Amino acid sequence: LYAEDRWHDHHERLRNEDPVHFNEIETAGRYWSVTKAADIKAVEADWKTFSSANGITLGIPVAQQEEDGIRTFIAMDPPEHREQRRTVTPSVQTQNLQNVEPLIRERTVGVLEQLPEGETFDWVEVVSIELTTRMLATLFDFPFEDRSTLTRWSDIVFAIPEPGGIVESHEQRRDELLECVEYFSRLWEERRGNPGHDFVSMLANGEATKDMSPIQHLGNLLLLIVGGNDTTRNTMSGIVYGLNRFPDQYDKLMADPGLVPTMVPEIIRWQTPLSYMRRTATRDTELGGKQILKGDQVLMWYVSANRDQAIFENADMIDIERPNADRQLSFGYGIHFCMGSRLAELQLRVLWEEILARFERIEVQDEPERTFSSFVNGYTRLPVTVTRK
Repeated sequence: LYAEDRWHDHHERLRNEDPVHFNEIETAGRYWSVTKAADIKAVEADWKTFSSANGITLGIPVAQQEEDGIRTFIAMDPPEHREQRRTVTPSVQTQNLQNVEPLIRERTVGVLEQLPEGETFDWVEVVSIELTTRMLATLFDFPFEDRSTLTRWSDIVFAIPEPGGIVESHEQRRDELLECVEYFSRLWEERRGNPGHDFVSMLANGEATKDMSPIQHLGNLLLLIVGGNDTTRNTMSGIVYGLNRFPDQYDKLMADPGLVPTMVPEIIRWQTPLSYMRRTATRDTELGGKQILKGDQVLMWYVSANRDQAIFENADMIDIERPNADRQLSFGYGIHFCMGSRLAELQLRVLWEEILARFERIEVQDEPERTFSSFVNGYTRLPVTVTRK
């Protein structure tokens, strides 16, 4: 459904007919699909009843994830979640972003200036992956020449093992993630007691995280890598595809580049780079008139909430002047609201300010190839051509 972009009608039917919908399958157990924005916000707001501590994706019990000691603060509840999140939040607060914006702009211009004119190329590979990987390398103060390994580690976290796929087995994924541990262990040792302003320094020296083992650090590292890579990268591709789908909006943007700041939250709504997050009921409770049992999984379908007609008129359309686009739930809600939201918006804004300054048009040449995942709502290939001013 998601690799072929056929999910829309299914979620519309759920919103209209059964917005808190029960299912049970052998591979995942009992779970509820929550598809309307108001119900999702109710789940997010009540972390005592709907816990993150059992994992954030469908059917993967947290015990299995932790068999190698891998945990991440997005799969924790307070107070542990609060303490570990607070350690790295300063990197993406407003003051630090103001300092890093000139570097983001410089690296964005560097990528755009090298784009070939008059020939088809893959926007995902050449622009989206390259820009987000450069940003990740900056946030981690990661050796720039090795930055492609960050993309690789991000890709394998939620990849479904299959022949010829991103990873072919769970063993391959584990082995590559252990390589990630070894690499970052060297960086931690270098920065322990000699910190900079990067994520690695903050984890290596933060009160809540400094005594963790390398394998314990891995979960938070992967969270920051995926959070800084998959989501922004797929939205960078989604903007190009979306504006080509709705050329009147592209024309409007070309005529008034001042609309970029209002376009960004609208595209994040329309794209929704992570389709859902999971919670687990800690007690018997009720949601939307349904009886949720203790231990049931609850899937909050952001991709559906962002098309909820009760909130967004003509929700399937892109409207870069949509007055309430900032009510989208792509960043979540409540205590797990995405800590990197401002950074993502900054990267997207800078990218399109620089695109509009130098290109007449970016034209999609064929339908995109999409990520084989119901969790990451993304693109693996988007063929385009560019025309310079």
